Formats: sequence, C-alpha cells, structure tokens
Amino acid sequence: MDTDFWLQRWEHGQTGFHQSRVMPLLQKHWAALDLPQGSRVLVPLAGKSLDVAWLAAQGHRVLAVELSPLAVQQFFDEHQLTPAISEVPQGRLYQAGGIDFLCGDIFDLDAATLASCRACYDRAALIALTPALRARYVAHVYGQLPAGCHTLLLTLDYPQAEMDGPPFSVPDAEIQAHYGARWQIDTLETRNVLEHEPKFAARGVTRMSTTVYRLSAR
Repeated sequence: MDTDFWLQRWEHGQTGFHQSRVMPLLQKHWAALDLPQGSRVLVPLAGKSLDVAWLAAQGHRVLAVELSPLAVQQFFDEHQLTPAISEVPQGRLYQAGGIDFLCGDIFDLDAATLASCRACYDRAALIALTPALRARYVAHVYGQLPAGCHTLLLTLDYPQAEMDGPPFSVPDAEIQAHYGARWQIDTLETRNVLEHEPKFAARGVTRMSTTVYRLSAR
C-alpha cells in the first residue's frame, strides 16, 4: 500500500473523503446483518469516520484500522475520549468507549485478530485501493475473516477512464470475481449519486452509482 500517499493526505489536510455525518446507507442497511449485541466489527481504512462511533453506539465492539496517527488522534479528540494507548505487534492500539483503534497497516493484521470479527463495515477501503492492491486486500483481509462473518460493503461504479482514483470504480463484475467463491453476495441497493457529488462531475465523470452489498462468509 502506498503509505506515504495517505499519510501526506492527512498531514496536508487533503481529506475531502471524510464525511461530516454518519453514512445514511449504513444507518439504513446495518440491521440487514442481524448481528447480536457485542459483536466485534472490523472497520478497515477507517480514517476518523463518524461511522466508527455510530457502530459502537449500537452496542458493538469496534476494531477500526487506520494508517495515519493524525486521523486516529483527531477521532478521539473530536469525540472527547481519552484512549489508553499500547504497543501491539500490528501497531499502536488506542482503546476507549468500546472502540479499539489500531494505528497500523491493514496488511499487518493476523489471522487471530481477524478471526475474532463477526462483521465488517467496508465503506472506504476497497474503493481506495488500486486493482492490484484490491486483490491482495480481499485475499488477506476477507480471506481470514471467519465463516459466518457478515460484511456491509459500499462501492462506487463510474467510467474509470473519466477520472483517476481514489476513489476507484469497482463494478459488480469485480465484486462477483473477488467474493463469489466464498461469500454469498446480496445486493441491498444501487443508487445513482452523481447529482449529489458535484466534485466528481466537475472532474468530468458522466455517471456514478453506489451499491450496498451484504456479504456472508460460507
């Protein structure tokens, strides 16, 4: 993963991908995973997303993973939480409010850590990675999540030639190719979003949709 690229984005305040509200599609579709209280939920490439705190407020134990220490510290500052900090083999672990925030590389997560996750919320990880890294990411992370694990996955689909990512276009055919062998794939919603994304229209994108998937590991 191009760690310098993402670290510099946070250092220079180039975080237009950060949303100032909880993702409405998360709030709408999370119940479709039908998770029991206390389930451990993985949030990869979390940034300082408000979605992390929302998931914790639903009674889940959240494992958020983020490369940038600035993003992690800003998350706790903005939520007025003082985390306990410890060093673990995968990086630096911040803990407060039912949230474990691991500052480290997602590719350093081991099988034991991922095996404890009963769900995953992937809004900004898969679409943030180049095609080669997406394949590696799916193999490493999703390949080690346990049977019975459920994922709420959000993607974007647009003509890739019209704009350089990130975020990258990940069409349905790629989802089927990456996940079809092991995961049951249910499409919960597809929505046209270009009219709500003027910054992408300004870059020349002529069509953009987002799809919400529920993935269930066999």
